[in-house]
Amino acid sequence: MKLRTVLATGVVTALAFGPSYSAQQSAPAARAPQSLQAAASTAQIIAGHPKETHLRNIRQLTYGMGENAEAYFSFDGKEIIFQSTREPYKCDQEFTMNTDGSNVRLVSTGKGRTTCGYFTPDGKRIIYASTHLGSPDCPPIADRREGYVWAIYPDFDIFSANRDGTDMKRLTNANGYDAEGTIAPDGKKIVFTSARDGDLELYDMNIDGTNQRRLTNALGYDGGAWHSQDGQWIVWRANRPKTPEEIKRYKDLFAKNLVMPAQMELWIMRADGTQQKQLTFNGAANFAPYFHPNGKQIIFASNMKDPHGGNFDLYLINRDGSGLEQITFDENFDGFPMFTNDGKTLIWESNRHGKTAGETDIFIADWVN
Repeated sequence: MKLRTVLATGVVTALAFGPSYSAQQSAPAARAPQSLQAAASTAQIIAGHPKETHLRNIRQLTYGMGENAEAYFSFDGKEIIFQSTREPYKCDQEFTMNTDGSNVRLVSTGKGRTTCGYFTPDGKRIIYASTHLGSPDCPPIADRREGYVWAIYPDFDIFSANRDGTDMKRLTNANGYDAEGTIAPDGKKIVFTSARDGDLELYDMNIDGTNQRRLTNALGYDGGAWHSQDGQWIVWRANRPKTPEEIKRYKDLFAKNLVMPAQMELWIMRADGTQQKQLTFNGAANFAPYFHPNGKQIIFASNMKDPHGGNFDLYLINRDGSGLEQITFDENFDGFPMFTNDGKTLIWESNRHGKTAGETDIFIADWVN
């Protein structure tokens, strides 16, 4: 659940702050892994904004077949796992495809709602979170009478499976929301968010689900965590209520399995949870941080130019929070950035070049230093 919905000019645009939730779906029949798209490349080169000087040869990989988000490279940079709401599914499922957009395959069960897919470093397995054990149907949408809130479904658990979706194994079984898992580069640890202890905190566990331990201990929503390429650091985003009114509101919503994504700042810490440090202080919705492979910077998405708006762009900062640089300049949403391990290619999701307003698609580009 990594920033999956943004409210812009009165329109809810599916992205990935936390999930956007649609109506109930009928449970499909038992699935065999299947290809949903022709084997040929679908990549189309599009023009970027003149100021996007770090991006060359921007290619669009998806084209309005539904909402597409949280697209992440395999460790060899040859494949992509992503979540998408597309027919016949009424809420997000996990898919894989080649980096040219070909060979799209369903790898989740086709039941419930999924989020946060990721490849193991050896490429043999994937992880993702799913609600399918709670119900084969899509979960109900968040109650907007509470304001602009996200649902934190207690049925979300993290699963491991072969890269084609077979041999599924449950990794978490604590009461409450477990999701937002990513894998350390050495393949030994998964960092994730859980509500098991009465708050949304970061935890890690061994790749097989054993030795689950808590890493953060401050009230508020800690999520969207990633390891550095050397495995020594973790970067994440956090919403930390401070005033008595903010704290009461947070706790009241949490009791209803809801959270309000107000201000979210970036934080960094050692992989064992020590040396926690806040990196941004702009009061905006900062999310989806990822370590640049150069070992010096972090790329992330933010609406810092208009904290109440839906125009998110990508930015770079140094690991100490200095040296802010804007990367994307399109007037629509840009988010979920990730580099290949050699730092030569960037993948992200955007509303740019869409056929309809709010359509979210997947893009990759050559990175220019």
